Amino acid sequence: MTPFPLRIVTPDGIIFDGDAEELIVRTTTGDIGILAGHVNCVAPLGMGRATVVIEGQRRYAACMGGLVSVLDGQTELLPTTFEWSETIDPHRAERSMQRAQTVLSDKDSSNTDIALAEARMKRALVRQNVASLK
Repeated sequence: MTPFPLRIVTPDGIIFDGDAEELIVRTTTGDIGILAGHVNCVAPLGMGRATVVIEGQRRYAACMGGLVSVLDGQTELLPTTFEWSETIDPHRAERSMQRAQTVLSDKDSSNTDIALAEARMKRALVRQNVASLK
């Protein structure tokens, strides 16, 4: 496949800056795949797995929030959170899910607490899924 320039930048800094052959990320309206020559576009990111093909090797990451931009052949992924599969601690994700389940099973939880717990559970599920792809 033909490579294209890709930068992945989070609020914590640059995660990747180089050439990639393919990028697949979850947007708020579904998955988008990007190859060299992709038309210009900007899309808000949802919460899900990112797949990046670098030098023929697939790498997976948990990617949440932010946006993806393709402009004149340059692709930028600007997520709020981006964690390569090999850096995810599955035990931490499991503990986070258990805390969320505790809040969700408590009949006295406020609507705000429930919404936060649901988001925590979704993030934990994404992390667990991606961690299994090491």
